[in-house]
Amino acid sequence: MSKGPITCHVLDVSLGRPAEGVEVNIQTYHRGQRNVDMFNPFAHGVTDADGRCLDLLPPRGSDEARLQNKQVGAGTYKIVFKPKEYFEKTGRKCFYPWVEITFEIENPEEHYHIPLLISPYSFTTYRGS
Repeated sequence: MSKGPITCHVLDVSLGRPAEGVEVNIQTYHRGQRNVDMFNPFAHGVTDADGRCLDLLPPRGSDEARLQNKQVGAGTYKIVFKPKEYFEKTGRKCFYPWVEITFEIENPEEHYHIPLLISPYSFTTYRGS
């Protein structure tokens, strides 16, 4: 299976293992009326047993991407992780029920991978490969 143009990986650094079952959403940015910044739903997924979500979007240039109007273009996007339920399943509270990361795609032909390292009271991210 080919992976989509935007993928992610969630690792629970407090346990040293992947975070399975974390809901992930991608949103697209546009400037709304009265110059209000708006984000609209674009894609949805859940991390697998390896903490990865490789199929948030259909592969670039595929018929599926065209039919679903899921072509990734240059612009600003937001990826929203919802780790609260993941932590609750393991009997832990968390301070950050949602982690929102806004990023910019300059070259739509490139692959964009967004890892998230989480623990109940902290998170960090970087641009992966």
